[in-house]
Amino acid sequence: MQRKLVFAAAAVSVTMAVLGARWLGAQQKSATAPEDDPAVAQRASTAVVQRRAVADVYAADAVIESVRQATVSAQIAGTVTQFLVDAGDRVKRGQLLARIDTRETDAQVAAQRANVAQAEATLAQAKVAFDRTQSLVKQNFVSQSALDKADADLKSAQAAVEAARAGSVQATTSRSFAEVRSPIDGVVTRRLMELGELATPGKPMLDVHDPGALRAVGSVPQFALARVASADRADVVLPTLNQVIAATRVTVLPAADARLLATQVRADLPGTLPAGVVPGTAAKILLPTGKADKLVMPADAVIHRGELTAAYVIGADGRPQLRQIRVGDPVDGGEVEVLAGLAAGERVQMNPLLAPR
Repeated sequence: MQRKLVFAAAAVSVTMAVLGARWLGAQQKSATAPEDDPAVAQRASTAVVQRRAVADVYAADAVIESVRQATVSAQIAGTVTQFLVDAGDRVKRGQLLARIDTRETDAQVAAQRANVAQAEATLAQAKVAFDRTQSLVKQNFVSQSALDKADADLKSAQAAVEAARAGSVQATTSRSFAEVRSPIDGVVTRRLMELGELATPGKPMLDVHDPGALRAVGSVPQFALARVASADRADVVLPTLNQVIAATRVTVLPAADARLLATQVRADLPGTLPAGVVPGTAAKILLPTGKADKLVMPADAVIHRGELTAAYVIGADGRPQLRQIRVGDPVDGGEVEVLAGLAAGERVQMNPLLAPR
């Protein structure tokens, strides 16, 4: 019994010694890690909220659209028999997209060809009759009025041939409309019909847009038009992608919408864009209007979680505390305007999601 107690006491002593060594090592590591690890030091950096003069802008709500886009419609009536492309497919100008039933147009082509043959036969007969009448007039066997009638019949037959040939060309052209082709190079945005549906002239079948030429289109109210009318540059903000793109060209249209009391502004985007920038994406066009004194903070210090916008503010004890804030539009230098929640001189945590707590 005494031997068992001795063994148990020895085991407890060894365990306590091991745990004590581990605790000491952990304390030494935690005491030296912040100074020795530059990544941790970088994540623990702070920035000062300050008020300074920045470029003032007007933010116009906008949407991304394609500069070159087309709604492909049917030009003849008929049942859709085949689709060769679908939404998301890349197409070339002139590429076959769909086919429409051609039985009716084939019959029209055949009928017009028969009309041409009939008109040409009538023309040949009228020409023979004119030549015969002309010969008889020279021999004084018929009067001049008979020759005039033969000449009129010949010209009428010639006109009938021309009309029949024009009708044949028209029927052949209509037959070609049964093959629906792309008017531009681009991507099929959506398919608006299904197989077996009746296509009629003007009824949309497919939407196609060129993804290499996009622009942001927004509206500027008339009270702000004087400040942005001469703008020659702009930034396009994509909130859903957290991207800011410099526009290659800015155009303020010279006419206003009388119903909305606003003027349309267009900001052309560069050819190379981040993934996800597609027609219909929400955007803002930032148009410069001069300089303004604003309270700003680094954008990297802002936390977005659903409807919550916050930042970690360094308190008097040196510890960060989460505080809800309200921010405005981005400004130059990778900063954002602070609308509420912070005061000038306060310090905020940079890269708050990576910083140690």
